[in-house]
Amino acid sequence: MTRIFVYGTLKRGCKNHHHLAGQIYGGEARTAPGFRLYHLGSYPGMTADPADLEGVTGELWDVNDAALARLDEFEGVPEGQYCRVSVPVAKPAGTPHADTYLYAKSVEGLPLIGPTWSE
Repeated sequence: MTRIFVYGTLKRGCKNHHHLAGQIYGGEARTAPGFRLYHLGSYPGMTADPADLEGVTGELWDVNDAALARLDEFEGVPEGQYCRVSVPVAKPAGTPHADTYLYAKSVEGLPLIGPTWSE
């Protein structure tokens, strides 16, 4: 199992949550400071930004290898849309890191969302 941090349309109640069907919900979470969300249209993109002081809110999920492969495909990892990396988690305590999907393209000119995405 791989622990992942989701922050956008994969969260519970959002349009792409079905990609996490059958996986294990680990609770609400927040990254350590150093990450920001940008508005990419109908979904967000998270990037590393050392100037950020808040982090990003989302959810933790434990996913099996098959689900992880499907998520990589959904997030466009093979095409270079996103990259899956390990990020530090500030909340909850006891979860030092989780994998997540960082937006891999330029965010120049895109609007910042703030720490939380909602549809």
